[in-house]
Amino acid sequence: MGRQKAFALFIFLIIAAVALYLSGREKASQSLGDRYQDLVRLFKEWREFQKPKVLDGIPDYSAAAMKEQQQGLKAFEKRLAAIDCRDWPVSQQIDYHLVRAEMNGLEFDHRVLRPWSRDPCFYAVVTDSEPDVPAREGAEVYGVFNLWQYNLPLPEKEKAEFRAKLRAIPRILEQAKKNLSEEARDLWFLGMRMKKRESAILANLAARLAQSHPDLVPYAEQAKAGVDEFRAWLEKKQSRMKAGSGIGIENFNWYMKNVHLNPYTWEEQLNIVQREWERSMAALKLVEHQNRRLARLEPPATEEELRRRYDEAVNLFMEFLRKEEIFTVPGYMHLDFFKGRLIPPEGVRDFFTQVEYRDSLPMKCHSIHWLDKQRMAQEPHPSPIRSLPLLYNIWDSRAEGLATGMEEMMMQAGLLKDRPRVRELIYILIAMRAARAMGDLKMHSGEFTLEDAVSFAVDCTPYGWLKRDGSTVWIDMMIYLHQPGYGTSYLVGKVHIEKLLAERSKQLGTEFSLRRFMDEFFASGMIPVSLIRWEMTGLDDEVKKLW
Repeated sequence: MGRQKAFALFIFLIIAAVALYLSGREKASQSLGDRYQDLVRLFKEWREFQKPKVLDGIPDYSAAAMKEQQQGLKAFEKRLAAIDCRDWPVSQQIDYHLVRAEMNGLEFDHRVLRPWSRDPCFYAVVTDSEPDVPAREGAEVYGVFNLWQYNLPLPEKEKAEFRAKLRAIPRILEQAKKNLSEEARDLWFLGMRMKKRESAILANLAARLAQSHPDLVPYAEQAKAGVDEFRAWLEKKQSRMKAGSGIGIENFNWYMKNVHLNPYTWEEQLNIVQREWERSMAALKLVEHQNRRLARLEPPATEEELRRRYDEAVNLFMEFLRKEEIFTVPGYMHLDFFKGRLIPPEGVRDFFTQVEYRDSLPMKCHSIHWLDKQRMAQEPHPSPIRSLPLLYNIWDSRAEGLATGMEEMMMQAGLLKDRPRVRELIYILIAMRAARAMGDLKMHSGEFTLEDAVSFAVDCTPYGWLKRDGSTVWIDMMIYLHQPGYGTSYLVGKVHIEKLLAERSKQLGTEFSLRRFMDEFFASGMIPVSLIRWEMTGLDDEVKKLW
């Protein structure tokens, strides 16, 4: 009987211990969930705090308002630091790093970039085209008038909002004149170019409104007058400026590491893009030699021919993605057919026009941007933190790196097997992007002025396709100067993705497939490649380097 009691007691203790262990795990799991929800709540509060205060329809970027925001940021950083995420699942740790990166972005804005006080490009007031990436490239004033979101004639319910947007433009620029107190010669010059374009957009809008809403024409004209007057003010101020606009290598490295979560330093990025330029130029010459007896690619003679080529490329690319199992293509995904016009030979056919007119397929590969945006809209990431476009263009290496990588990846996957001369366009695209990227880096190191960077990009792009008198090189350098690292994200992001593909294929061995890799890649969302790599492979060496 004593043995039976002892055995029963033994069994009871085991059951109690197991119950206690499971109860502890349940409580720990609940606690973990609570702590992650703390992060989500903090993120939502942070996103509201990050926005400027809006007074009578005008976002407030005054010195006093920015000082108040900078002070308030410290409380958010302290609350984030109090959340210990180290024992969380990797997916939740990634969300923590994204919130940290955004807060670092605002801190860097206040400490280094100060776009509201040194960068007239920040005060963009009207745009007429939708960006192909999650958000506009570079910092911009809150509440920009995005014309592309409206269709004329306007429904009656939208007219008041439309009128308010136009009325706000002169007042935003009046505040900008008070806020812009720092010299940055090249940024101010680029601001003047931006205002010239905005003036043309508003002039065109006034003409269109005259046909459908003549009562709104005076507001468009007043907005244009405000833009023109602001441009004249910039010209007068800028003519006496000498201060450079780059942020320096030390600041560039801090920004890459702490905001964009990019493990590559300024020097490493320079080495990558320099090597990409050399590789692409060498490959171009070898492919041209292979193709030397084939007919050259020629621009279309008519708009009808251009339309046919363009629409054919759309169908071919989308069919290739599905048939060759590149990734799972949902039914909602599509690319639009031709909507443009043929630029006559005597017109300025800038770089991407030169490529598109010879064959549309390479740029259709780059149009993965639009498929990405459709995925974000139709299948938002389940994480509330990843379901929104990240601030400060933190997504750039993922968005631009993949779009650029798709051009060469699809060539290697067989898209161009029946179009050997189109392979030449792929290497010309890489060479041009490498030339731009070197300009980006050297503007921020102080080695190049804006003019130097433009000249370098024009000179290092094959066949003179990048036009000094075109808009492409100037718009690109504007983005790169006021958004450090964006110019390198195309190729550095591409190289980073190629590294991930190699590592994942090694892990999976014979189980690897391109569709599996791409589907896993997309499932991580629009986040830095370093974090996608961690989630897909479990390799955390880059994250440790970044934290």
